[in-house]
Amino acid sequence: MFSCFRARRPAAGSKNQQPAAPMPPPPLIPYGSSYSTEMEGTMENKRWDSLDSWSMLLDPGGGVADQQASSLSADQREEWMVDLSQLFIGNKFASGSNSRIYRGIYRQRAVAVKMVRLPERDEERRRALEEQFNSEVAFLSRLRHPNVVQFVAACKRPPVYCIITEYMSQGTLRMYLHKKDPCSLSPETVLRLALDVARGMEYLHAQGVIHRDLKSHNLLLNDDMRVKVADFGTSCLEAHGTNMGTYRWMAPEMVRDRPCTRKVDVYSFGIVLWELTTCLVPFQGMTPVQAAYAACEKNARPSLSPACPPALNSMIKMCWAGNPARRPEFSYIVSVLEKYDHCLREGLPLVPPPSPASSFLSSIFELGSCLSSDLPSIPVHV
Repeated sequence: MFSCFRARRPAAGSKNQQPAAPMPPPPLIPYGSSYSTEMEGTMENKRWDSLDSWSMLLDPGGGVADQQASSLSADQREEWMVDLSQLFIGNKFASGSNSRIYRGIYRQRAVAVKMVRLPERDEERRRALEEQFNSEVAFLSRLRHPNVVQFVAACKRPPVYCIITEYMSQGTLRMYLHKKDPCSLSPETVLRLALDVARGMEYLHAQGVIHRDLKSHNLLLNDDMRVKVADFGTSCLEAHGTNMGTYRWMAPEMVRDRPCTRKVDVYSFGIVLWELTTCLVPFQGMTPVQAAYAACEKNARPSLSPACPPALNSMIKMCWAGNPARRPEFSYIVSVLEKYDHCLREGLPLVPPPSPASSFLSSIFELGSCLSSDLPSIPVHV
């Protein structure tokens, strides 16, 4: 069928069995953030080469899962049901203490299969993982945008839950940048990738969703090198915001554990845009906690690239402003980046955008420059 998958196990007693062809090395495409290897032995002993073994994983206790699943209502069973006969599991490409990410095929389509195994003895951790799973599925299942990773299906059969999404073949943005020399991306490439991220985030915010963990590890690339926003396990509706994230990309108000708004995503986007202009890891040489302390208590930010166009550096500084009210909305960011993209195509100079606090937008831009007076006004919240 597909060279990346093991052949189905032959029936018992069949003769002239041929050994399965070896699989190529798995693509290194982390779906989530940081993963450890706890419980690796338990799940690694499972085989993934047939429907029987997949069903066995979903029911590791010899019927316990069926008993628990039967307690769900008919609507709940229909909501989470996946046709396992159409699901084939291939290579693992990420793992964690309670989760594994596999490449797979579902209904003849390449997918990523994220499986979350709930611990049996740690009730608090179990509830947290279930809440995160429910949150991710709830958000993904209702989002439809070219720059947001597409939800395919989900399955909820304790103690193993799985989320199936489209497979992003080129890995994470962080992996892509890691292979590049410092400051080596052209302004055209920076703008193309940044626009993909900004458009995806503009859509999420229009839906009332705060990502809360926007970073290069959670931005995935497809065959066409287009970026899609992924990993919604820590996302929340704007009206019910709580604080979670990753320190190097985390807004100061989140570090201080203060109420956060969607402007925390704008701060994180500023760090991502800096990554695109430098190809470096933010706050390199610091531990995550040191980076959070420096950004929060000393108002420190990564050093801007002198090779980057001043207009882009101005946008970065605007996005990672310490005061959330001074950060722009993603609708404004998209408008500015689209103007920059147009100007590069036309050979026009890039002019730094106005401060979000300015109320005189149209008077700042000169005729013939990249940005014009038709930019939207920026709402300022104090």
